[in-house]
Amino acid sequence: MYDSELAEEEERHRRRAPWGVIALVLLTGLALIRNGSGEFDVGPPQPASAAASDTRTAGGNGAAKGLAPLAYSVPDRVAIPGIQVDAPVMPVGLDADGWVDAPPPEDPNLAGWFTGAVAPGEKGTAVVVGHVDNQQGPAVFYGLGALKKGNRVEVHRQDGKTAVFEIYGIEVFEKNNFPGDRVYASKGSPELRVITCGGGFSKQNGYDGNVVAFARLAEVR
Repeated sequence: MYDSELAEEEERHRRRAPWGVIALVLLTGLALIRNGSGEFDVGPPQPASAAASDTRTAGGNGAAKGLAPLAYSVPDRVAIPGIQVDAPVMPVGLDADGWVDAPPPEDPNLAGWFTGAVAPGEKGTAVVVGHVDNQQGPAVFYGLGALKKGNRVEVHRQDGKTAVFEIYGIEVFEKNNFPGDRVYASKGSPELRVITCGGGFSKQNGYDGNVVAFARLAEVR
């Protein structure tokens, strides 16, 4: 039984998209989430400069002391108490153009877990994406840019465990100069990136950036 489970796990890892490939896609300007109307009186909040991650220490402390990575399990819900988010999570992959896909924009309260990465809580960098808005108004990650260091992201998994991540940085990056390797590279411990659209907006091109929250595993419940 053990050998069979191990073989299945190894096969699943082999099917994952290598981060180097994803990073190259994004570094050529193909950023994550293209949809978003940007047509409201007040735009989504943008990260404060003080919330930027310190590249000298980001990820350096790893998960909370003594906290081991979790085994693979599909996430099914994400909560961010600091911005009143409580949303179901669906799996997403790459679309036909090589972009990381997003959940259907018609549902404003729906997030997506990128299946080409690890599951939240596993060793490595997991990725959760969601829309900032749609034609009806703000969507699931509209308030992402208002988060601060120390805020927490709770990801409930199908194995019944909740992986709780603590944010150590939040920044907005231009889509045409997206630092894929910095955002996605494994830090050697369980981390999470939560990503939505941000920056300036034009009707012709949509949002010109992506807001990225950097977080590391802090607790398992």
